[in-house]
Formats: sequence, structure tokens, C-alpha cells
Amino acid sequence: MHGGFMHPDDVEPASTGRKWALLASERYCFPILRPLATQAAQRGDEVVWVLRDALAPHLMPGETRLRSRRELKAFSPDAVFATVNRIPPFFPGLQVQLFHGLNLSKRDPRAGQFRIQDLFDVYCTHGPATTVPLQALAREHGDFVVVETGWPKLDTLFQGPGDNADALRRAAAGRPVVMYASTFNEPLSRARECLPVLDELVRRGDRYWLLTLHPMSPPDMVRRYRELAGEHAAYLEAERLQDMLHAADVLVCDTSSVIEEFAMLGKPVVAVGHREPRDFMHDIHSADQIDVAVRSALAAPQARRAGMDAYADAVHPARDGRSAQRVLVAVEAALRGELAPARRRRPKPWRRWWRSWKMLRELLPG
Repeated sequence: MHGGFMHPDDVEPASTGRKWALLASERYCFPILRPLATQAAQRGDEVVWVLRDALAPHLMPGETRLRSRRELKAFSPDAVFATVNRIPPFFPGLQVQLFHGLNLSKRDPRAGQFRIQDLFDVYCTHGPATTVPLQALAREHGDFVVVETGWPKLDTLFQGPGDNADALRRAAAGRPVVMYASTFNEPLSRARECLPVLDELVRRGDRYWLLTLHPMSPPDMVRRYRELAGEHAAYLEAERLQDMLHAADVLVCDTSSVIEEFAMLGKPVVAVGHREPRDFMHDIHSADQIDVAVRSALAAPQARRAGMDAYADAVHPARDGRSAQRVLVAVEAALRGELAPARRRRPKPWRRWWRSWKMLRELLPG
């Protein structure tokens, strides 16, 4: 490791025989955690999933789920990996934070990635934009370590488009492909405002639209967006996000980390009411400006590339598709004591223990 960054040369996929638990409390956790599961299996490590009953149907063949606290205790993982902000502190092993998005602008820093709740031993960061502030907090708190590994979800993105993305391009029949995505967070989501405008633009038929909403979006809104699908548009679930990113020529989005993922591919972004717009975005304030902004972005797709590349380098400089490997190597180093905080974590206030206990009962009801 060099200055907090786990270099590709440090990545050794040798088998360790470790046991890892992957905590999936929401549907969006799967594409973040599955690259980690793939790399762990290649190393000969054992992987299990801890998730809510509602998510069990989304497990793939061969993926093992723990169903009770007794099974968790018997499995005794060396580390538990989470993408959400909270993890029950009762879990055995190191508790590792991977984060559920790249976006640093959704919330006040005290309520987002940089909110320290004394729940994690290792923070695996994406790039300097998250590494530097968290390293400062690690020095202040002294009871966790920070390693810049990259984000496992992007490993498959950097492998290039696959057959599914190519199929979406063929469905466009030569038309420009425009992707629309929105966050579920009501103060930041523009999905309701954009719906009638998108309905009109889709029916016009001169572009092919790829539509998706966050898995936690209101069901009525998801239903109404699904109804736009047809000859000129497709609605896809979040699991198909990377196919959409590769297939699209331009993205229309609000304050969602989908923008950061799209920026990694160097393609233009139209941001509708973004909380903190960046200079590489085609920043608009209302949905009725979407058509003109998309036309401008398609006419000069590389016009703002320099600013986009600089932003992508700050958010996620690693482009080698090996972030999951770096995460496992970093956690292995922590288990061996090569990465260690200055002191042990303090006991948690009772309320935090109670909230975590309720979460634990939901994840492991047996």
C-alpha cells in the first residue's frame, strides 16, 4: 500500500481459506457485493449472504444464505461486508464498509459517507474524494482504518460492454440512446416532474430511451415509468444498470450516483436540478429543458470531457476492474494486523445497540 491506496501490484489472488459474510439489506447491494463474491470464490474462500426475506428470491444458484443467528455464530466469518451505513455490531469478525454509491453531494457530509457511527473497523474507499476526508476522520477517532481500494461494483463496468448492452443498442435501430435514471430520495428526486416530459419525448420516437428508477422508489412511480416502455423505450431494473450505461449515448439524471458511474465512461450528462452541479454537467433546472439539453449533449459529446475526466479521477481513479481483489487484500492485511487502528472501538450508546438489534432480527430471524 502506498499513501492509503491499494496498488494493483499489491493484489495477490492467492487462496487464504477465509470466511466472508456479505450483508445485503437492500436490492441495490447485489451488484456491489457480487464482484467480491466472485473474487473470493476464485481464491478458495467461503462466502455466505445475510439478507432480508424479501431479497432471498434474488439470490443466484450457488449463493448460500444464513438464516439464523445460530448459523452465523457457527459460520464465524472473518469479516462482514456492508454497503449501507449501519451494520449490527453483534456480528463476529471485522466489519467492513464498502458504501452504496459514489455520490458525495446527496446529503450533508455529516449524514452521508463521512458520518462516523462507531460501527466499522475498515473503510474501503473509492478515490481521493472519499479517502482524504475519511483518513482525517480516522486520525481524529483513532478506532478504524481507511484503505483506497476502489468500488467493487465498477469492476464489471470497466470490463466493457457485453451482449446485453449490444442488444439495447440494436433495439434503438440507429437512433441516439438516452438513459434516464432517478434517485428515490424525494427532496432530490425529479422523477415526478420529469414523467410528463419524458412521456412526450418517448412518444416522439426520434430517440430510444432506457428508463430506470432506484429500487426504493415509490411503487406508483415505478409503475408509471414502466408504462412508457414500448417501441421507443425500455424500462429496466437496477441490476441492468451497467448494460444501460454502456448502451447510452447520454444520461439524464437528478442527484444520483448514476451520474458518477456514467462519468467513468466519459459520456455526456444532463443533470436536472442537481444538488451540487459540476462543470462537466449540462445543468438544467426544470424538466422542460431536457430536450434542448440532450440535443446539445449529443451534438458535442466530448465538449466537456476534460472536466469529466478530472472529476472521475477524484472520485474513482482505478480503472483496472480489480477493486474487489484490492478489498479482499486490504481486509486480509487488517486481519493479519498489518493494518490496525490506534485503539479499539468504544462501546456504543444503548440506542444504537437497540436499532442494530432490530436490524439483526430482520436479517437473521431464526
